[in-house]
Amino acid sequence: MRRPVLCNLFLASALLALAQFMTPTDAAAEARLALVIGQSAYRTVPELPNAANDAKAVAELLGGASFSVTAAPNLAQNEMRQAISDFASKVSASGADTVALVFYAGHGLQIDGENYLVPVDLDPKREADIPLQGVRLNDLLNTLGALPTRARIFMLDACRNNPFPALGGAGHGLAIVDTKAGAPGSFISYSTSPGAEAEDGSGIDSPYTTAALTIAKQPNLPIEEVFKRIRVAVAQSTDGRQIPWESSSLTTDFKFFGGDGSTQPTPPGAGSTALASATRNVDDWRNELRGKAPKAAYELVIADDTVPAYQSYVELFAQDASTPRAHTILERRRQMLAWERAVAINTRASYEAYLANWDNSDLAATARRLLLRVQNRNYGPATAAAAIPVAVALAPTCPCSAPSAPETPVNPTVAPVIKKRVDDTAPKRKVVDAPPKRRFAPPPDEIVVERAPPPGPPPGAVMQGIGIGVGIGLGMGGRGGEGRGDYRRY
Repeated sequence: MRRPVLCNLFLASALLALAQFMTPTDAAAEARLALVIGQSAYRTVPELPNAANDAKAVAELLGGASFSVTAAPNLAQNEMRQAISDFASKVSASGADTVALVFYAGHGLQIDGENYLVPVDLDPKREADIPLQGVRLNDLLNTLGALPTRARIFMLDACRNNPFPALGGAGHGLAIVDTKAGAPGSFISYSTSPGAEAEDGSGIDSPYTTAALTIAKQPNLPIEEVFKRIRVAVAQSTDGRQIPWESSSLTTDFKFFGGDGSTQPTPPGAGSTALASATRNVDDWRNELRGKAPKAAYELVIADDTVPAYQSYVELFAQDASTPRAHTILERRRQMLAWERAVAINTRASYEAYLANWDNSDLAATARRLLLRVQNRNYGPATAAAAIPVAVALAPTCPCSAPSAPETPVNPTVAPVIKKRVDDTAPKRKVVDAPPKRRFAPPPDEIVVERAPPPGPPPGAVMQGIGIGVGIGLGMGGRGGEGRGDYRRY
């Protein structure tokens, strides 16, 4: 009777062990970490009440989407840098199977082609103060981009108008950030188009956050589709004045809600709609939009938000009421793409090319300033090549040269003449023809003393020459002094 009981116990233990093995542990599950920054209580400019509301609402949304949220409101510069550093440490400790998300609501500025997040204690007197008092967006992107993560998501509701009087020459909105130029696995979303300004809205939240709070909760939506729908919703709520924008280099699919809440690798050939539409040219979009109602066509191009889509729309629907707005978006996008290229290349030619086409833009003054910085940086080939002969002439020309520089300055143009005159003298050829033993083992000093003095100037003349004559002699009979005596007369 004991054997069946023991068998049953053994079977139950085996099933329990198998169940524990098949059940995913917390360590194996995907980690989701979020840093939410809301900059509302600015000290030198009016407050942004909606920024605090936006941060609080997004923190609740992300908490419901299984994110571990770190809230960081109203940060001064040092506090913001420390918050980013602490968050990066958490992401690093969480491992490579981590989704890191940063939401920022507050002011953002573009200075000399660089985007800056604005701490609450920023008090600039000139544009040059921003790099010292602000926090570069690229520092945030690069800090997290250097860590092994599954995905990095950045949501920036930071394109509000510039409130600082001392920064009248700064460009409108933020510059383009191309995530494909950095580490793969990043997704960045602006609350409005590059170079444009976002609105605070008439409610407690901004139009961008209001749309995100509703659309991101929809189950089983890939992140690209979420932000396409956010773009259309914001365009509708602002009557086309605000068009959110994003750039993606994600290598995995991500959903805020739905399924098991995890990200999975994108199957081959099943790229997102955004990736597929990125390959469409103007002709493709003309074929796509022909026969559609203007309103439906407009929503399609807004969802895609690319230059070919806008261009095909303004060509096909020239008489529609939405066409002037689409044309404005198209021109501004072309301008910001040209500005991105100019800053990325950062040469005199790149800024001159930008000014040739956009001389009256809000970024023209910045382009001229950057042009002045780089125009003297291009060295001609003759200048660079001229340094090479000088370095060769001053280098040691024979093994017996002294390692240190002579006390008396040597004219490099005379040095080759000295070498030639010494090599042509008879005593030098006589030394070369000497037996190998005398050549590699110099004779004792007493032999040098007993040798008859050579013709020419007395030995004292040798000592009055430059210091290099002493090194040339090397105890080989003092005949090299003839050449040095001639050099002294020059």
